[in-house]
Amino acid sequence: MKTIIAIDSFKGCLSSAQANEAAAGGLKAEFPDSTLIQIPVSDGGEGWLEAFCAANVGNEVVIDAHDPLMLPVRASYLRDGDTAIIESARAVGLNLMRGQGLNPLIATSYGLGEIVADAVRRGCRKIIVGLGGSATSDCGKGMLRALIDCFAPGGTWKDVQALKDVSFTIAADVDNPLCGTNGAARVFAPQKGANPEMVEALEENALRFAEESAALLGHDCSDMAGAGAAGGLGYAFMQYLGAGCRPGADILLDAIGFDALLEGAGLVITGEGSADRQTLMGKLPFRILQRASARQIPVCLLAGRTNDRRQLLEAGFSYVENINPEAIPLGQAMEPETAKANIAGTVRRIARIL
Repeated sequence: MKTIIAIDSFKGCLSSAQANEAAAGGLKAEFPDSTLIQIPVSDGGEGWLEAFCAANVGNEVVIDAHDPLMLPVRASYLRDGDTAIIESARAVGLNLMRGQGLNPLIATSYGLGEIVADAVRRGCRKIIVGLGGSATSDCGKGMLRALIDCFAPGGTWKDVQALKDVSFTIAADVDNPLCGTNGAARVFAPQKGANPEMVEALEENALRFAEESAALLGHDCSDMAGAGAAGGLGYAFMQYLGAGCRPGADILLDAIGFDALLEGAGLVITGEGSADRQTLMGKLPFRILQRASARQIPVCLLAGRTNDRRQLLEAGFSYVENINPEAIPLGQAMEPETAKANIAGTVRRIARIL
């Protein structure tokens, strides 16, 4: 049987490729002669570039940039002809802040602007940016400042001309607006180290920036779905760069020819760290389910934690499996070798049913 394995990363534990390999090992143990296709996947956050690299899309470009605290960092993006594929987490990601204090009031998206500027200078006219996993909540002001510094030193945004013929697409798996109860500050800032007072300060900053930007440019994108992504980076791309917004999973799956890979498959195994009803709101496993279900291919969903199992099964997943024993401590479950063994064991049990 041909099986497609496309599991998202288990954040803080396993990369997509590691999770895929563990699942493949479990399946091979039961069906040694099965045909397996492992596809690293990402919805736009950490692992976005690795997923494209695994599909041989683009060539890596490495540059000197700045992290959220304006410390030097080596960042990279992919160039595929006149298209640049950028993972914002490479310059402004939470993954860069390990061992450093989180403070979204000072974290800046400046480094992402440096990556965009480099791609444009190298001739890229189509920019695709994955927005997941950012440490910033600056509404993209740091990114815009970097673009001004690169293309109009000493000037203002209206002096930036180099981006006039560049098209932007942002990959985001959230539809939050910039401000309000469901906005960037109140929903996402606490995950980036903000206490209640910081959240209110960030909300005020976002409201003020939206008002100033609307007055400057004559339009307002702050209520658009996805504007609140990555601490408001979605808003900056939409408001200042005219970016369109698409689910990161769809961008990746289209780029790697996922639909063609499904031909002749008898099973798809996907997964993520935590699966619940939010999975059905456009997250990567659900996008995979939609494509596989259109071809009547059963889909198995693996997760380190599961809730709302009935809703997930009713949505079309053939199997919804928690890889962890009920009594396992969280710290132990998060150990990479433990997670790999549990994924492999879960897949073996499913294989026996098959």
